[in-house]
Amino acid sequence: MKKTIAIPLIDGKFCSHFGHCNKFAIIETKNNIVQQTQLVDPPVHKHGAFPSFMAEKGVDVVIGGGMGVKAQELLRKNNIEIILGVSNGDPEELAKSYLAGALKSYPNLCDH
Repeated sequence: MKKTIAIPLIDGKFCSHFGHCNKFAIIETKNNIVQQTQLVDPPVHKHGAFPSFMAEKGVDVVIGGGMGVKAQELLRKNNIEIILGVSNGDPEELAKSYLAGALKSYPNLCDH
């Protein structure tokens, strides 16, 4: 089974807020094994842009720290799973933890 996982980054490191990143790690997996990772530039930040971008990229799961309520709603409308409350980590290691069932969603770190 294939899954595509997106993780927000800022200056090459995990970004705890979905809307504040300057890159996304887009991680392609097959049968719970990481196949490849691409770093992609997000669209210009405006309401609804990032969720639409995730849908266009075929993302199945977004792993992040915090995310606004509207972004969550839009991602869920596109059948994209959201894992929130992550505070740090290497993108591929986070993806592997998720695939192993070890990464769970915690309270949203976003305050708006």
